[in-house]
Amino acid sequence: MQTELSTGVMVETVELPSEALQRTITINFYSPAHIPADNQLSLLLLNDGQDIEAMGFDKMLAYLLETEAIKPMLCVGIHCGEERMLEYGMISSADFKGRGAKAGLYRQFILEELLPFIHARYNQLVFNEMAFAGFSLGGLSALDLVWNHPEVFSKVGVFSGSLWWRSKDKKEKDFNEANDRLMHRQIRQGKYQPSLKFFFQCGELDETEDRNGNKVIDSIDDTIDIMRELLAKGWKEGKDMRYLQLPDGRHDVRSWAKALPVFLKWGWRKKVQHS
Repeated sequence: MQTELSTGVMVETVELPSEALQRTITINFYSPAHIPADNQLSLLLLNDGQDIEAMGFDKMLAYLLETEAIKPMLCVGIHCGEERMLEYGMISSADFKGRGAKAGLYRQFILEELLPFIHARYNQLVFNEMAFAGFSLGGLSALDLVWNHPEVFSKVGVFSGSLWWRSKDKKEKDFNEANDRLMHRQIRQGKYQPSLKFFFQCGELDETEDRNGNKVIDSIDDTIDIMRELLAKGWKEGKDMRYLQLPDGRHDVRSWAKALPVFLKWGWRKKVQHS
């Protein structure tokens, strides 16, 4: 374990062995130097912890806490492994290439190993809510875990999410956007869960693919269509959902670093106390 205090945020790195995944996972814990008197914090898990480490997340979080832009929170960056393409995905089904085949084992790691480890490690804290976020394929994974476990999580952040996840190659003649995109279908067939809130981010330079020829890149189309499915279920834009589209946003760490503070302020904004 490595520990360092960086500008008001304690950063601890732990190597956590996982029976479910049969590997050891590097975990970064970002905790406020000053814990509230009531010991209540929000808990945020983030896939691709190596990416938030690369963007200087400790300084970003410290600034937001010091300026009282957000409520105190414990953030946990989960580094991916060599089998990222297998572990990140949807629990219900791998995609047409077999990617995401270990998503069920990753869920087992999160729920049965990581969360109990966090509760034991920070047993003096009370987590008033739990959230999950991720980038690209890690965003799909976070959305899938939150959607399937509303009893555990209440918010999700999806940055440049791989929401194209599909059961058929788009080149197949009978490919149908409505039925073959797996996350869209899962939401359509699911139930309204009033406790859940969603944050989506896309960059206008995320990619160049435009499979339906509507002059809108696929990543934006797929994200907007997910939001349409949620709206049809009963969620309200503004109240339950936030969409951030970056004109200069690309599929990279720099763009996600711009979007992450917006997400944190959306989810955990500190209410101004009027005297």
